[in-house]
Amino acid sequence: MTAKQRGVARLYFATIYSIRGLTAAFRSEAAIRQELAAMAILVPVAMMADVTTTERLLLIICLFIVLITELLNSAIEALSDRVSTEIHVLIAKAKNIASAAVFVALILAAICWFTILVYP
Repeated sequence: MTAKQRGVARLYFATIYSIRGLTAAFRSEAAIRQELAAMAILVPVAMMADVTTTERLLLIICLFIVLITELLNSAIEALSDRVSTEIHVLIAKAKNIASAAVFVALILAAICWFTILVYP
């Protein structure tokens, strides 16, 4: 067992693990790639939109909420598949709930973007 890192070393290793996680998610999850592609388009749109700074921030935060939720969904799916590859009611429930969280985050983002840009 490895000793827990402290201070700057802990921050360094936490950053390395986070980059590995982002890389793994990008390589293995089409949804992550799609959401990052959407963000690559929508963040500049938010920056150029004629809105207040608060509204601009809200538009961008909503996009990050979708990405964060998708990362957590992917982690739950990977862990569930590691525990068992057979169909089990509780694993299906966990995966469905995580998928629902992504859906709710997407609805939130759509409502924010529509409310701020289309129906001010």
